[in-house]
Amino acid sequence: MSMNLTRRDWLLSSFGVGVGLAQSPRKLNVLMIAVDDLNNRLHCYGDQVVKTPNIDRLAKLGVRFDRSYCNYPLCNPSRTSLLSSLRPDKTKILNNNVPPRTYIKDAVMLPEYFHNNGYFTARVGKIAHGRFEDAVKWDISEFAMRGEVDTKQARKAQKKKRERAGGGDGEPGKLTWLQTDNRDEQEPDGHTAVRISELIEKNRAKPFFIAAGFHKPHLPWVAPKKYFDMYKPEMITLPDTPADDLDDIPPIALTHTAGEKGMSELERKKAICAYHAATTFMDAQVGVLLNTMDRLKLWNNTVVFLFGDHGWHLNEHHGLWRKMTVFEQAARAPLIMAAPGRQKNAACPRLVEWVDFYPTLAELCGLPKPKGLDGTSFVPLLDNPQRPWKKAAYTVVQHGSTLGRSVRTERYRYTEWGTPSVAELYDHEGDPKEYRNLAKDPKQANVIRQLQLLLNNPDLAKPGA
Repeated sequence: MSMNLTRRDWLLSSFGVGVGLAQSPRKLNVLMIAVDDLNNRLHCYGDQVVKTPNIDRLAKLGVRFDRSYCNYPLCNPSRTSLLSSLRPDKTKILNNNVPPRTYIKDAVMLPEYFHNNGYFTARVGKIAHGRFEDAVKWDISEFAMRGEVDTKQARKAQKKKRERAGGGDGEPGKLTWLQTDNRDEQEPDGHTAVRISELIEKNRAKPFFIAAGFHKPHLPWVAPKKYFDMYKPEMITLPDTPADDLDDIPPIALTHTAGEKGMSELERKKAICAYHAATTFMDAQVGVLLNTMDRLKLWNNTVVFLFGDHGWHLNEHHGLWRKMTVFEQAARAPLIMAAPGRQKNAACPRLVEWVDFYPTLAELCGLPKPKGLDGTSFVPLLDNPQRPWKKAAYTVVQHGSTLGRSVRTERYRYTEWGTPSVAELYDHEGDPKEYRNLAKDPKQANVIRQLQLLLNNPDLAKPGA
């Protein structure tokens, strides 16, 4: 060994690395787990009925965000916003029928940005809205295994089962579910988990951005029978909603359907059991991915995050089901992020939004700061989940031709339906289930003025503003 070389330099040159040109650390990988219609009814969020051991396991490895909000409670608008980091007022995607790039043709979507920075990218399952998956470019882009039972098939099977049992259960509106005799891997989400695991193993030697899109608990609630066996109607406690709850809510804010509003108590409990069964089945597929991370020893160089694309109602406000409201159950959704060297087994009470994913992941992985995004990187919250942060999160939804715009602070939710004269104000400090609309209370005038200022000026909500 030359006396002019240190031992480190000699070792580097022996492996083909020039003296003084040691390679920089490899970029972090990203494993993205997107779940369709997943609300916060998870064990790690405090639900004592739902069994989600694998999502709970991920929460222990990272930060659970307790005030995390989608920007639109519907698949296509929500996913377009999180993939572009542009709010719905810029994407102009307000339903499931308009292609994501209609008004943002040149936008570089999240996985495309990673690809442009040297990453292998792949997705299996639903990441963009299903019919528009080609709006986002990946190195590998695959749909879930064929064989998904659609709503019509599930309703038909449910009807036959009811007839064989001699009737009595009824069909609750258009909520449908079906137990199968399949093994997990024979279901579409099971196939997605297996295929994602294969892609991770095959591409683990290079930086990757791999996304798993799980469909359950989206309707119809289809899962192997063993998951349905975990839940019985007597385990379910229905919301204890005040009789006058709807009296002060603007009708335009509601999405009741006649059939679902008129469900019997047993029907409602059975529907909630089916949603939980589909959630627990999905959780088992998350476990397949976490086991792959363990087996390949990837936790030290991979960011893993799981989220619901929006929330989902389970009979709140006298018969609300599904999404498409700006009430807490639809606007809020789970978010858990585990990143190397960051906090573990921590809960964050600060506000984050889906438009924040893009800049956060770019910063975590050491990529150049993307330009023109609406989101704010919340990397500081992964180090200190209790630190002061943004003042508000924003969710919008269109009912008919009217756009409902909602601003959520840590204490309040304020919503306007086209005009300040049709509004809602809920104080979560004493009314976390949003039963009392205070928008017409003169005592709240000053609070409303402050919230209106935030509603109309999102830049004022940014950290430090």
